[in-house]
Amino acid sequence: MDKLRAFLPGTFLFLVFMFLYVPMLSVVFYSFNESQLVTVWTGFSFKWYYALTQDTELLNAAVTSLKIAIATAFTSVFIGTWAGFVIANSGRFRGFTLFAAMTNAPLVLPEVIQGISLLLLFVGLQQVTGWPGGRGMVTIWIGHVMLCLSYVAITVQSRLSGMDKSLGEAAQDLGATSLRVFFDVTLPLISQALISGWLLSFTISMDDIIMSAFLSGPGSTLLPLVVLSRVRLGLNPEINALGTLVIVFVTSAVVVNNHFMLRRLRSRDREISRALTNVQTDRPVVGRATQTA
Repeated sequence: MDKLRAFLPGTFLFLVFMFLYVPMLSVVFYSFNESQLVTVWTGFSFKWYYALTQDTELLNAAVTSLKIAIATAFTSVFIGTWAGFVIANSGRFRGFTLFAAMTNAPLVLPEVIQGISLLLLFVGLQQVTGWPGGRGMVTIWIGHVMLCLSYVAITVQSRLSGMDKSLGEAAQDLGATSLRVFFDVTLPLISQALISGWLLSFTISMDDIIMSAFLSGPGSTLLPLVVLSRVRLGLNPEINALGTLVIVFVTSAVVVNNHFMLRRLRSRDREISRALTNVQTDRPVVGRATQTA
């Protein structure tokens, strides 16, 4: 019975990982298939990667999606950090409940409703003010920021809630202003949450279809929309090649990010250990000096 209890968790975890990653591995495997039939292996070839480099529509859509995703990630981190900081540290103020509810609303509202509401807003603004001139990168960027900043705000709020507030209070006791405390004490401590929020916002923006479908216009078609339109006509081996490149890019980014985060944690642990060692070695010296006096 004990062996069965030890065996079941590992088996269940293995099956979960297989369910999650076998489809992605199949995409990588068939991206090197020479045949135009996606699921029929005829030989090893790089021709679909070469065909991908000649596909102007797909490359333009990928570049546009990348630009919007990067802009969305930075803007969401900037706005979401301040929103999370206000919710976590400002206490209860007049309108706090409304502010917190509006910040978290995009998490619970269906994305279709958000897309329709933004589309109607932009149409109304165009009729009244003439802006925006048409749907494009700006409207998509605004929609993606509205969708992503809630995730950043919650991530930052969770990190701030678990942070030792005595560090900021000690800095203020030493004469630091609130702005100086935020940039010199708080910001470095929540840097991991900011990186996580940036990556999450980038991924959501790159992957979004519903919001992009409502807010895109001529000349601003994003990669997910192009891929979806092509998949409806049948599986295309170029999509496997594109998916493989995305998987390699995301995996490399995650590995590099984890590497630097682990290095930073080890460096911080060494500094703390060194500081504790210095304190422990200084205490006997003070005791001896007192006895001598």
